[in-house]
Amino acid sequence: MPLDIVPSVCPHDCPSTCALEVERLDAHTIGRVRGARGNSYTAGVVCAKVARYAERQHHPLRLSQPLLRVGERGVGFPAFQAISWPEALDRVADSFKRAEARYGSETVWPYYYAGTMGLVQRDGINRLRHAMRYSQMQKTICTALADAGWNAGTGAKRGVDPREIPESDLVIVWGGNPVSTQVNVMGHITRARRERGALLVVIDPYRSPTAEAADIHLMPKPGTDGALACAVMHVLFKEGFADRDYLAKYTAGAAELEAHLSDRDPAWAAEVTGIAPQEIIDFARLYGRTQRSFIRIGYGFSRSRNGSAQLFAASCLPAVTGAWQHRGGGALYGNAGIYTLNRSLIEGLDLLDPKTRILDMTRIGPVLTGDRRALGDGPPVTAMLVQNTNPMVVAPESLKVRDGFRRQDLFVCVHEQFMTETAAMADVVLPATTFLEHDDIYTSGGHTFLQIARKVVEPRAEARPNHYVIQELARRLGARHPGFEMTEMEIIEASLKVSGLPAPQEFEGGIWLDMALPSETAHYLDGFGHKDKRFHFKADWAALGPYHQELPALPDHVAIHDRADAEHPFRMMTSPARSFLNSTFNNTPTGVEREARPSVLIHPEDLAALRLAEGDRVRLGNRQGSVVVHAKSFDGLQRGVVVVEGIWPNHAFEEGIGINTLVSADPGRPNGGGVFHDTAVWVRPA
Repeated sequence: MPLDIVPSVCPHDCPSTCALEVERLDAHTIGRVRGARGNSYTAGVVCAKVARYAERQHHPLRLSQPLLRVGERGVGFPAFQAISWPEALDRVADSFKRAEARYGSETVWPYYYAGTMGLVQRDGINRLRHAMRYSQMQKTICTALADAGWNAGTGAKRGVDPREIPESDLVIVWGGNPVSTQVNVMGHITRARRERGALLVVIDPYRSPTAEAADIHLMPKPGTDGALACAVMHVLFKEGFADRDYLAKYTAGAAELEAHLSDRDPAWAAEVTGIAPQEIIDFARLYGRTQRSFIRIGYGFSRSRNGSAQLFAASCLPAVTGAWQHRGGGALYGNAGIYTLNRSLIEGLDLLDPKTRILDMTRIGPVLTGDRRALGDGPPVTAMLVQNTNPMVVAPESLKVRDGFRRQDLFVCVHEQFMTETAAMADVVLPATTFLEHDDIYTSGGHTFLQIARKVVEPRAEARPNHYVIQELARRLGARHPGFEMTEMEIIEASLKVSGLPAPQEFEGGIWLDMALPSETAHYLDGFGHKDKRFHFKADWAALGPYHQELPALPDHVAIHDRADAEHPFRMMTSPARSFLNSTFNNTPTGVEREARPSVLIHPEDLAALRLAEGDRVRLGNRQGSVVVHAKSFDGLQRGVVVVEGIWPNHAFEEGIGINTLVSADPGRPNGGGVFHDTAVWVRPA
């Protein structure tokens, strides 16, 4: 009997948003998951994590019924008892009402992020927020810094269609690790290498799996990519690789940039980055003489205090050489700006009160512990609904986050698939569906398809979608909006209609709508996103965020990162592990077995200087706290740099608190953001 193969869309926080083919064994059971072969971006490729999604879908510890905490916070299942859905929702609504009666509506903070990237299930929480005038949330934790850096130059969040990569002669992966985090990119790069003999250059502070596969790996110190980009542009101008005609027609500030870069030479950059001057010169010449050069810019830039300035500097390169003019040339950071879907119905934007305070999600620790700089003039947060995220593990300053969730005056409802550390701190836990158990619509940062996914299997036990929870709470709270009365598909259909987009049945196979821009527009040949239609070599940081004072207008090295010193001689990055995706998949058997345990990659010479050996227990620390991990000798980074891969559960660490204990909640520049790769630490024997 043939397998029932059902289309779907990967919901996870990855730019690929893969089109999927799911083996449905029966109404409740799936088998393997594959990339959709008919989709020209996914092209039959999917990461190993999602290929084994049955491990997560049918995990024995998935939540199956609503739970009420009757014991201590943080204990987990033994501290909860089962209750009915009506009782659970009544308790949540009553708690929100009581909190509002005491402090006003802004005391309630709906908190979410990207556990699903589906627009209805992810963003519907904002409809409740706006209807009730609850505190708003600044979505800083992932891409805020990178967005600002890209928009500073181009003025629009879009770029070259990644399906052009096979037409490139040189591909530069800068600030990303697609072997681990965006496998489809590697598929397109492989085609370029096979069919055109293209070279792959990876720029990354450590020898990631992608760097392992590269022809050239440039390995700057963390937070110094801007210096590398400036030195490359210095060579491009000096040696005649700058396209003067393109610069005159399409850019603003080129002459000022060239003068500014006159002393930003490879020798200067070598002192900053740790990369030899000749390596910088060779790369600059390779880039300058290759017209079809494609820079795939990753989210690594968005993890440092100076990340916006670094990305801005890197984004200037194709404008200097005019690479944007050529097929397979130019750059891509993200394509979110191409989607014209009206989200007012999904998010209740017609109800948004701009006077409602906005709280920075990355600063949840300071917010919950009463830091006035984080709270502003408003009341304390005393009630929360958490969906699609696990801040006890993924947010900076974990000790403050834990202290905040321990507050006895804080009511928390967590809607989740598993008993995460955040769920264990909740008063009420609601079981959530997976993406295979509900309907949704998806945009993408990494390609050009708008995709619709319909339910593949029935929900596990009493699991319910995010949309259901929002509807039921709205009814109990007296919130009014048409979206609260509609099904997911009705919202999707109405949103498409008001956006002037085709109805679902007109999508290819009822699934995909390719929204790729004309090539001329994708390459900015009909103008960049600024009013003057030019690429800007001078950034208007004040227009991009409130923390702009330290950022120079022209591309440069901006030494505002957490610098090593005598007390904290190492710079630490918390890079993604291949088998995890944030805190998702860090409980699936295959992923845990592959990653083994929390470890720190440290240069063998540093290891010897510390009188440590492979496998030794080491303590990493700074002013925020300390954690114990095991040492791995690794020569694929510079001395003084350490890497801890993957967001492990807190309980995977000896002392029950994870790596983000060490990461500061200080906002990145200019608009806030998580600085996960920007941490100075000391390293000692445990």
